[in-house]
Amino acid sequence: MTEYKEKCNLILAPMQGLVDDVMRDLLTRIGGFDECVSEFVRITHTVHSRQTWLKYVPEIANGNKTFAGTPCTVQLLGSDADNMAVNALEAVRFGADKIDLNFGCPAPTVNKHKGGAVLLKEPELIYRIVRTLRRRLPPHIPITAKMRLGYEDKSPALECAAAIAAAGACALTVHARTKNEGYEPPAHWEWIRKIRDSVDIPVTANGDVFTLEDYLEIKAVSGCDSVMLGRGAVIRPYLARQIKQYEGGREARDADFAEISGWINLFFDLCTMKEANGKYPVARLKQWLGMMKKEFAEAQELFDAVRAVKDAGEVKRILSAFEEKMSAG
Repeated sequence: MTEYKEKCNLILAPMQGLVDDVMRDLLTRIGGFDECVSEFVRITHTVHSRQTWLKYVPEIANGNKTFAGTPCTVQLLGSDADNMAVNALEAVRFGADKIDLNFGCPAPTVNKHKGGAVLLKEPELIYRIVRTLRRRLPPHIPITAKMRLGYEDKSPALECAAAIAAAGACALTVHARTKNEGYEPPAHWEWIRKIRDSVDIPVTANGDVFTLEDYLEIKAVSGCDSVMLGRGAVIRPYLARQIKQYEGGREARDADFAEISGWINLFFDLCTMKEANGKYPVARLKQWLGMMKKEFAEAQELFDAVRAVKDAGEVKRILSAFEEKMSAG
């Protein structure tokens, strides 16, 4: 079996309904990320077609890389080990070169159908899923996993991590909360260290990294060199780049909003390229601005300007005028 060496230290999180292929494209263009992970592809009783895989992970058709060349991993979610293996083999046949397994999604509808974090109640099932995929996939295809600390409480965290490692996963990402804790602060970074110290595979730390200072603290507390960024990288789209500047001994700079407004314009253009005639571009823009406005007064101003606008052409006009205003200072 080919040994998987942990190379990356900054990974873009797979956040369902938020970090889709367009957001992955934009954030990896801005820079700083070594890898990204797709939104989960849900596995139930069917075998997905190539069209379905490319819908969720179009990077497969580009050598499993985003436009900027950042590697993208395909994430699966489900509880039927056999059908997950069958689908993973199909994804590999269509070009996927790495598989990640979701044991952390807290969404009630997902958990109700025995997917995501609810599986943390059953470490033996987690073991069976990972083991089944590891045995059936080609040895050169890395299998990784992402988990939370538990469902109601943290008591199964070490057992679940041990099951993932023993079953053959080559790396593990830990979101430092239980399902019931959702996204409420604080994230329990000290538990990531407990897990890291208990397994013999690389562990990536995840949860509440919104600033460079958070990044430095999660590394210190968890003992991990690899960190996954989620909401923090969406709210501050320059965060990964800033971290890399710091790690490279360069000045770690914030981006001004003139630069950010250019990214917003590009994001809207990319959304329009994906779906020109639907609600998608405007809805995704408002979603993103709705997150950024808590951090940037300019994002609040832009959000207010487009809040009631539904026509994509009018939104584009507003964005372009706003970018010109920002650039003029």
